Parts: sequence; structure tokens; C-alpha cells
Amino acid sequence: MVPPRNTDALEEGEQSFLSHLIELRNRLMRAVICLVAVLLVLMPVSNTLYEWLSRPLLRQMAEVGAQMIATEVTSPFLAPFKLTCFVSLLISVPYIFYQLWAFIAPGLYLNEKKLVLPLLISSTFLFYCGISFAYFAVFPVVFGFLTTAAPIGVTVMTDISKYLDFVIVMFCAFGAAFEVPVLTFLIVRTGMSTRQALTEMRPYVIVGAFVIGAVLTPPDVISQTMMAVPIWMLYEVGLLFCRIFIPEETSGEGSGKALVPK
Repeated sequence: MVPPRNTDALEEGEQSFLSHLIELRNRLMRAVICLVAVLLVLMPVSNTLYEWLSRPLLRQMAEVGAQMIATEVTSPFLAPFKLTCFVSLLISVPYIFYQLWAFIAPGLYLNEKKLVLPLLISSTFLFYCGISFAYFAVFPVVFGFLTTAAPIGVTVMTDISKYLDFVIVMFCAFGAAFEVPVLTFLIVRTGMSTRQALTEMRPYVIVGAFVIGAVLTPPDVISQTMMAVPIWMLYEVGLLFCRIFIPEETSGEGSGKALVPK
């Protein structure tokens, strides 16, 4: 004989699932509204934003008598608009992460809440630091090299859309590279490896950092080094945080020894 189905429990589960979907929809809507609102506020200053973004290159091009150009009909409008969308997303990221945090927080244990919130804040801050480092430290050096490396008789005239694509890729690359401390901390905190194992992997990390720098930056030693050295330093910062905030007995000792290359 088939036992009767517990319809009350099923209805309760369906209502709980629907309520979660409704909450997720509401929080996604809030994030989208925030993004659109920031975009609308920034639209009147789109050209100013692009002028600010292109300043590191324009300074170098002015020394060699070059300038930027627009090779497509719609580029003078689309390039600043694309930049404004990107900046709007960067500005909205803290609020978007807050909505994500508010959605998942009720289902987390207290110790998980203590871990997730600082990681969200620190990862956002480090991403902004990576973008700032690229703009203020890397771009003047890279563009100075590229504008002076042109052969004699070749005038440097960079297209505004190509420049924007290059800059966004560099921003994302340096922003991701600055997440190394968070990644290192998570690897040890979750028991995937130990601090000792990661310390022994330092030579491989240094080589990997230079390989990443060679792949993601223009083909010159200076820009490659300016990405590789921060990755290495941030790796050391991540190990330091592991030493300070993760007790030795909870660092998953022995779980990650297999990760050390032999």
C-alpha cells in the first residue's frame, strides 16, 4: 500500500522555493536599477571620462607629435558610451555584492558569515587597487615605451576604440592579479593546501607570475615585470594573512602536500 503523500510538506517546500526565487528576482532588479541609475548619471560626462582615461597615452603621444583617431563612423559615440558602461559597473559593484551577500547570508552559519563578508570587501578593494595600479603606474611606462618604439617615418595614431579595448583588458588583468592574496587565503582556509606547501611552491609562483605578465602585457620587459612583481608580492601578503588569521591546527595540514611539485 502506497503511503499518503505529505501535501503540507510539499506545499511548504514549493512556497519556500518560490519565495527564494522572488527574493532573488527582487535583488537582481535592485542591482540592475542601481547600474542603470549610475549609467544615466554618468552619461553627460562620457567624453570627460574618456578624456581622463586617454590622458596617459595622450601625454606620451604629444611628445612625438601624434594624436588619437576614430576610424569608424560611430566610434566617437560608442567608445565613450562603452567606457561609461564599464565605469558604471565598477561603481555599482559594492552594491551588487551587497545584494548578493543579503541573499546568501540567511543560509550561512556564523563562521561562514565571518569569512564571506570580509572576503567580498577585500576582493572588491583589491580589484580597485589593481585598476589604480595599472592606470597610475603601468600605463605611463607602457605607453611611453610603445610610442617611442615606432620605426622612423611611422606616426603613432591610435584608434579610440582599440585603445579602450586594450585598457579594459589591462584593467581586468591587473584587477584579477591583485586578487592573489584572497585566492591564497582561500586555498589554505578551505584545506586545499597548507601554508607550508604554498611557501615551498614560491619558486614556481615567481616563474608563473612572469609567464602571466608576458602573456597579458605588451611585449616589453618593463610592463611584464610590473605585473609579475606585484603578483609575487601579493602572494607573500596572502601567506602572511594565512599565518596571522588561520591557526596552524585548522589550516588543513597535510591535505595539500601533493600540490607541491617534485
